[in-house]
Amino acid sequence: MTMKSYLKTLILVLSLPLWTAAAAQESENTALQASVDSQRNMQDSIIESLRSELQKMKLQSIILQDELERTGQIVAMDSLMKVQRRDQVDSLRKITPGAPLVVDEDTLLRLYARRGGVTPENRVENASRIIDDLGHKLAFRPDSLYVFEGDISSDIMAGNEVILSITDMDALWQDTSRSKLAEEYAKIIQKKIDELQEEYGLRKKLWGLGMIALIILAQYMLLRLTNLLFRRWRRRFARKMINILHPVNLKDYELLNTQWQRKVVLVIYKGVRYFVILLQLSISIPLMFSIFPETKTLTLNVLAYVWEPVKGIILSFLGYLPNVLQIIIIWACFYYVIKLIRYFAGEIENGRLKINGFYPDWAQPTFYILRVLLYSLMFVMIWPLLPNSNSEIFQGVSVFIGIVVSLGSTSIIGNIMAGMVMTYMRPFRIGDYIQVGDTTGEVIEKTMLVTRIRTRKNEIVTIQNSSLLGSQTSNFTVAARNYGIIVHTKVTIGYDVPWQKIKKIMESAALETPGILHTPAPFMMITALNDFYVEYEINAVTKNDVKLPATYSALHQNLLKRFFEEGVEIMSPHIYARRDGIDVQMPSEYLNTKAHNEDNNA
Repeated sequence: MTMKSYLKTLILVLSLPLWTAAAAQESENTALQASVDSQRNMQDSIIESLRSELQKMKLQSIILQDELERTGQIVAMDSLMKVQRRDQVDSLRKITPGAPLVVDEDTLLRLYARRGGVTPENRVENASRIIDDLGHKLAFRPDSLYVFEGDISSDIMAGNEVILSITDMDALWQDTSRSKLAEEYAKIIQKKIDELQEEYGLRKKLWGLGMIALIILAQYMLLRLTNLLFRRWRRRFARKMINILHPVNLKDYELLNTQWQRKVVLVIYKGVRYFVILLQLSISIPLMFSIFPETKTLTLNVLAYVWEPVKGIILSFLGYLPNVLQIIIIWACFYYVIKLIRYFAGEIENGRLKINGFYPDWAQPTFYILRVLLYSLMFVMIWPLLPNSNSEIFQGVSVFIGIVVSLGSTSIIGNIMAGMVMTYMRPFRIGDYIQVGDTTGEVIEKTMLVTRIRTRKNEIVTIQNSSLLGSQTSNFTVAARNYGIIVHTKVTIGYDVPWQKIKKIMESAALETPGILHTPAPFMMITALNDFYVEYEINAVTKNDVKLPATYSALHQNLLKRFFEEGVEIMSPHIYARRDGIDVQMPSEYLNTKAHNEDNNA
């Protein structure tokens, strides 16, 4: 430690008591000054609180005076506003209908004013629902309905449920006080609830159940009586019908015999019995449902369900009568036009009416074509008069049917068109003997679709008209009637036999054949000169087209007979070169004749 620092420390130690005494004196002075300051602050706070209390009293005095002045002004203003509102209500009462409170189709009262945000319509709707519920209760005490007076409304209540709240504004619209209006409305509501109780209450229910029981009993007795009477009358009715009924004949056909007539009459008789029972039920069942008001509307709905369709049908029929008359007139016109055309077609077919260039066999086909065309025209004229013909469903179904028919009837239309073409081409008629392809026979039927041919073996062959139109047809009947059919057949004879002899044999054999005409006379033709033989052909004319196969058979028989009688062997000459001892191919009786002829010639 240095001397300088030592001296500083010594000075600090010697001056410490002096500093302590000075600090103590200063603290006493500070405490005394603090006591004086606290007393002064206390006095200031008391004075300040007294001043604030005085200010509050003055403020309250001012507020009270202002409230007194304002109350007088408000009273004056309220009276003025009430007068203004009354004037407004009086002016609006003439043009405002109000919201009626309707219960069971009975108007009880009308509300004009809102209650808060609730409109008059909602107020009366809610009240109507509550009154209707109370009236439909099986038991309701009239003393449970009362008026509760509140600060801003008078509530008409049933127990703990508010039926309707009456406000000062409602009273202003009715020009009365709120409490008086509430009492008046409460009496009206009470009266209506009593009326509903009389109609829907327990006593009414018990009375209705008794009436239903009586109606059911009466309906049961009526059903028993109806069934008994109809069973008893059925025997008498059946006995009378046996003596009255006679068979119904349509020309030679018995359309309806007496047994079927009795069945039909008994079915009608049974239907009458069911109708009487249904009529009774249609009266008793609605009568039962109409006893209780709750089911009265159900009865009306059920009757409406039954009556409305019937009514709609009747009205639709009455509205459709003009179209029906038009359809009848159109049908009558076309009917008599077709009948007239049928008459002329019959006259042409029978030959009594002749038209140049128009064949009698065209009459009926032409009539059928004209009838189809006329019926098509009639259908086109009637179509717009049909019910719902303009509806999209009707048109869609018609198009669908047309497409189905057109796609499915392609071959049918082709056969019909082919039948029409052949009708006017006249390749054959019924009864003609024709050949189509490999089929030969008599035409027994011609229709618009097919043609039927009976062959020599009595086979019925059906050929489509479209196939027949595309095939080659040979008509033997027309040829035989107009020109005559040439029957021809060929034989081959060797060069060793003179042709003059062959000509004589073949022509004589043709003349001996039944059905062969002598004029023009049969004639022979040499058709070929082959290496080993000559080919001869006999030609003869016949008018018998149906017996053409028999004519051919007889001609062949006569040729064989004549050749054998003349000793001419019908064989090719190259057989002679190769006989090698083979006998002559002829019957034995003709061989003896041949030898005898050769001896005579020698």
